[in-house]
This record gives sequence, structure tokens and C-alpha cells, in this order.
Amino acid sequence: MTQSFDAQAFLKVVTEQPGVYLMFDDAGVIIYVGKAKNLKKRLSSYFRTQVSGEKTRALVRHIHDVQVTVTHTETEALILEHNLIKQHLPRYNVLLRDDKSYPYIIISDHRHPRIGLHRGARKKKGEYFGPYPNGAAVRESLHLMQKLFPVRQCEDSVYANRSRPCLLYQIKRCAGPCVTGLVSDEEYNHQLQLARLFLQGKNQQVLQDLANSMDVASTELRFEDAAKYRDQLQALRRVQEQQFVSGNVLDDLDVIGLALSPSQACVQVLFIRQGKVLGSRSYFPKMPPDTDAEEILQSFVLQFYLAGIGGREAPAEILLDHTLSDEGVLSDALSEHYGRRIKLRSRTRSERARFIKLATTNAQTALASRLAHKSTQRQRLLQLEEVLACPPITRMECFDISHTMGEKTVASCVVFNQEGPHKSEYRRFNITGITPGDDYAAMEQALSRRFHQADIDKLPDILFIDGGLGQLARAEEVIARELADSPRQPLLIGVAKGVTRKAGLETLVMGGSHEERHLPADLPALHLIQHIRDESHRFAITGHRAQRGKARTTSTLETIAGVGAKRRQALLKYLGGIQEVKRASVDELAKVPGISQALAEKIHDALHH
Repeated sequence: MTQSFDAQAFLKVVTEQPGVYLMFDDAGVIIYVGKAKNLKKRLSSYFRTQVSGEKTRALVRHIHDVQVTVTHTETEALILEHNLIKQHLPRYNVLLRDDKSYPYIIISDHRHPRIGLHRGARKKKGEYFGPYPNGAAVRESLHLMQKLFPVRQCEDSVYANRSRPCLLYQIKRCAGPCVTGLVSDEEYNHQLQLARLFLQGKNQQVLQDLANSMDVASTELRFEDAAKYRDQLQALRRVQEQQFVSGNVLDDLDVIGLALSPSQACVQVLFIRQGKVLGSRSYFPKMPPDTDAEEILQSFVLQFYLAGIGGREAPAEILLDHTLSDEGVLSDALSEHYGRRIKLRSRTRSERARFIKLATTNAQTALASRLAHKSTQRQRLLQLEEVLACPPITRMECFDISHTMGEKTVASCVVFNQEGPHKSEYRRFNITGITPGDDYAAMEQALSRRFHQADIDKLPDILFIDGGLGQLARAEEVIARELADSPRQPLLIGVAKGVTRKAGLETLVMGGSHEERHLPADLPALHLIQHIRDESHRFAITGHRAQRGKARTTSTLETIAGVGAKRRQALLKYLGGIQEVKRASVDELAKVPGISQALAEKIHDALHH
């Protein structure tokens, strides 16, 4: 604790009401946000003579000021705490980073509704089912439903422009509502209702409906229809026999399991809908060392369900593998947020207990895999430091150039830290103003833009250049110019492919001395360099292909000032395509509605010169 903060004087006047407290360091930065039922008791626990836990002792040493906000109830304090953590991201709080959106299955609101995947804000009219843990789970469900219920899954643009049924109709996976006379509205809506019941988990009701429909069709001597219902009935029964991890629980549940190591935690969430495990997802929240399990779980639940990321919603019941002292308050906070009753439970038996065990086992497996990866990454990094005889490495960057015959040149910069790829720091540079195909000039431009007035805290310890001596020499010139006054200088290394371009035969060209080094093909340090080089190559190619694809799908007319979307449409419509527009004279162009004589001359000149 810093001398400028008088804890005893502060504790004499602090209130005993519920509320939130903010702790600041000597720079005025919020380093921790907490909530308490009794602010005086909670804050007093930080300033005892003996404070348990290294995390708490480290926090107290940095406290320069404490501010409190009083609330009416503990529930209000919990919600305010979440909002402040989300806003300030204090370094001693547990922080969840999750920017992934969650996909749903949607039944659209049309005369002949479609079933499809939806991701993002739920603004479209229709019924939503989910959320699912990932797109693969949705696509698997849609593929299954296509076999069971002949409801269309095509886009509205395809549906509206069909004059005859598509292949899916021929193989009996769509009823063909796009073509008049193939299926009645009544029968289509019947199949849609069966699909709706299936998505709601009411499989027995679907089976009963199909059996009744088969009997009615048989009684009315509609044997072909009866055979269709029989086939559907058999297909659904086979699906029921094959479904995995399905129990007797008929509710919507999320099950949260925690695995903990001194430096890392994994929270595993199982998504269970109508008793079926749709999938799971692992989360590795950022946290100070030695954070206890209760704080991790409480912070996770709040941030996971109150942030509203990706359109996610809380189910009516959430199962936890640890008992929390604030379970009731957390339940009240979630219920207040969603406007319906949400219950947290940790003490369970039977089916629910088995789901909790499954979540915990998955969390332990994911954490072990993560720690093994981090350990391998650390070993590679230590070996690279030894091979290069350099100080500890905290940041590495690699540059690569990609183009096709000089077209749409793109440079990539990928960043690796001690844990591996640091993707939020990746950058691409669209290269312009150079001779097409001049890789040296492209590299010079990319490096100049990266290191011009660069933040000294974000300078790499090692800068890899994908190329040989020529590329390396150009990089040395740029670094010498742009970082002439910098106290830190990166170690430059060129990574040249061997004659056969096979992995393991790379030549390392050292900056400054230009000494060539060949590392053994089975050396983990070389594998790390290959990983960085391949990642920069992948990132550059992805950016180049996107630029090239955009260029090739862009109309020549789009580059002409004064020719907007409506005028382009008019030119193409009245003249019959881009080739006819290019062949047209100035007078012919001027006859198109909306095109003046002056603009016609401008268009003609742009297309021919």
C-alpha cells in the first residue's frame, strides 16, 4: 500500500450500506472494481495486518485511492459492478473477452417460410431457435432437417425466381413451394409445423402426428401420401436412436464447469436445449494469479450473460459446478436484466449432476491442452533465444508480400508474443505507387509505414523478413532510417526458402553480418520460425485475394466520377452490357436517360484512354 493512502482514516468514515468500490493506483487508473453487501466490512478485509492471497496483497500495495458508490440493494451493486468492469477493464479483475456472435435457426415470416441460419441482431421477422454454440452445429441440424421435413432452405431471391423446381425437389428434400401446383399451402404448413415441433424438442408429438397422418391417408386410399408419411416416420425414429448425450431433462440449460491452475482458468459452457447437448465452448478469462474459483465463476456469469454479446440470452436454468455464496443475488440480477425468472443451481442430483460432471471434465481437458500448448510455445521460444544468443523475446514480427503478376500487391505484418500469435496486432498494407512486381519497393513501403513514428513499447525484439539477402538489405535501410533515434533496435533476420522450397531447408540470413545459418530440420526453434513465416504468408495471401476479388468484381464504370449506381444501371440496361457501353459513341451515350453530353464525353474518354 502506498503511503499517500490513509486506510484507517478512510475506514472510519466509509458506510455500511451495500454498494460498489473502485480502487485507483498512483496514476489515477482504476485497478479493481468490487461490490459488497456491507462496504465497511468488505473494505476492512483488504487492510488487515495479515491479508491472505498473493493477488490481494499485490492489489493492496498499489492502492492510492478508493471511491465508493452506494446502491439500494446488493442486486443493484452487482449490476453496477459489471457495468464498471466492462467500461474500465481493471487489471486485477477477472475479464472475459468474447466477441463471437452466436448463431440461431430461424423460421422466416413468409407465405412459404424458409428454415435457415441466422447470426447477429434478431431484427428479421420470424421464429428463432437457439442459440447454438457455433455455425457447424446449425448446419448439421439444418442438414438433418432437410432429410426429415421437405421445407425450403433456399434464399428468398432463389425462391422468388424459380420457374421449375430445383434438384432438392427431385431428391425429395424440398416440397417445391416455389412452383405452383407441386404442394398445397395446407400440406406445406403441416410439414413446417412438424419442423417447428422438432426444433422445440417435441419429437414424440411429431411421431404421433406422422402416424395419424399415415393412417388417415391410408384410410382415404391415398397410398402414395401414406408411403411418404411412413418414410418420414422411419427416418425420424432412426434419428432418435442416433442422437448423442440425450437425457430425460426437457428444459433449456446452460451448464458451467471450471478448471483452475495457478496462472490460468478454463470455463466450459455446455449448451443444452430440450435435453440434447448442442455443443460446448471453452473460455479462458484474463485474471490475476491465484484468483479463487468463486470470483472467477461469479465474474464469468455476470459478464457472459449481462454483456449481451452475439445476441446470447440466458436460459431459465444455469447449472454451476461450484457453490457460490451470492447465487441468490446473481439469480436476482439476471432475472431483473432479462425480465423473467432465471435460476442458478449448484446442488443437483441425477441427470443434472451428470451434465455438471461432463462440463467439468471438458473444462479440465481444454485447460490441459491449453497449458501444454503454452508450455510447448515457451520451450520453443527459450530455445530460439539460446540459438540466436539474444535477450528474452517478448515480441516478434514477420513481413511478407503477396501479389499476382504485380496486381493488387498486399504486405502483411503478423505479431507473435510469448503465448503465440497475437492476432489483434496483425496488420495489412495495400501497396500503391510502385512498379508492379517490385517486391523490394513493396517491402520498403510496408516497413516505412509500420515503423514511422512507431510506439517504442510495440517495437519487436526480432523482425523476420520473408525473403533473402535483397529483401533483408532493403529492410535494414528502412529500419536504420525510421528508428535512427530509437534506443531499441530489432534483430533483423531474413527467412529464405531453400532451392526445393521444402520446410526444414530454410536459410536464415542474419541482419548486419549477413551470415547464413541453417538450423536442423527437427529443431523446435526452427518450427517456431516456420510458424511465424507461414502465418505471415497466409495473412498476406488472404488479403491479396480479397483485394484481387474486389477489383475483378468492380465495374469499370465505378471509377468514373459522376456515374453512380443509378446511372451505371441505366447505361448497362439501355446499351445491353459493359461491352456495348465501351463500343458506344459519345452521341449514343448521351441518349441514355440521365447522361448529359458532357458526362457522355467524360465516360467515353475514361473507357478509351
